[in-house]
Amino acid sequence: MNKKTKAFLTALCYIIPGALIVLTFHFIPIFYSLYYSFFKGGLGAKTFVGLSNYIELLKDAEFWASIRHTLFYVVGTVPTTIILSLFIAMLLNSKIKGLSVYRTIYFLPVITSINAVSLVWKWLFHNQHGLLNSVLNGMGFESINWLGDPNWAMISIIIMSIWKGLGYNIIIFLAGLQGIPKHLYESAEIDGAGVWHKFRNITVPMISPVTFFVLVMSTISSFQVFAQVYMMTQGGPAKATTVIVYHLYDKAFQKFQLGASSAIALVLFLMIFTMTLIQRKVAEKKVHYSN
Repeated sequence: MNKKTKAFLTALCYIIPGALIVLTFHFIPIFYSLYYSFFKGGLGAKTFVGLSNYIELLKDAEFWASIRHTLFYVVGTVPTTIILSLFIAMLLNSKIKGLSVYRTIYFLPVITSINAVSLVWKWLFHNQHGLLNSVLNGMGFESINWLGDPNWAMISIIIMSIWKGLGYNIIIFLAGLQGIPKHLYESAEIDGAGVWHKFRNITVPMISPVTFFVLVMSTISSFQVFAQVYMMTQGGPAKATTVIVYHLYDKAFQKFQLGASSAIALVLFLMIFTMTLIQRKVAEKKVHYSN
């Protein structure tokens, strides 16, 4: 056995376990979702119906409502998270003591169970005994029915989600900021550039690959939001927080309409795939990769 063959077999041994995991938990479920989307019935007896599930989906008012709720969540969560995390990362990038402590504090919510965090925030948002309403009452404001009012329920989930995902983005942005050569800022200062000019002409272009990564990952995860909706509102009140994944869950595990739920899963996949392609197309002009 020559060195090239040995190196190839060694690499193959490293690749196979990961490839099997991806095949088992990604490609096979996608194939079965596509397969079941053409049938009606459960795991047992089922009837082939062609594109009927997709046609019914397009006529389903609840499906379109879930898409609107999902888009509202994405628009409310992604830009706010990116702006806040970049701002905090820039503050942490300055010369301060105990940087590792601050990193840990901001990252703790990320590694905390989403179910546990959702229950804590459900208590914080409680209409009568919640901490947030206690603070509002102490300041002279009336209580807000955070999770019981259709106008506030999704906003409450957005607030919780921003808090939960902020730490991860902060760490990513901080790594990007620390990779910017210091001499660029020093040269700009010699030329008389102010804080805003340095941010716009140096920081933003240099961290554009990081920003693109954060944008794509945040968008994908926001389209797939489920746990906090399930734990905090169960899609209510008045289905005001029924996002597309919760609608899929309702079809699959409450009404046992596997064909319809599989069709929803494929539509969600296409939505995320299309959004990622659009972001990638825009990134070709906006993202600058340094050599």
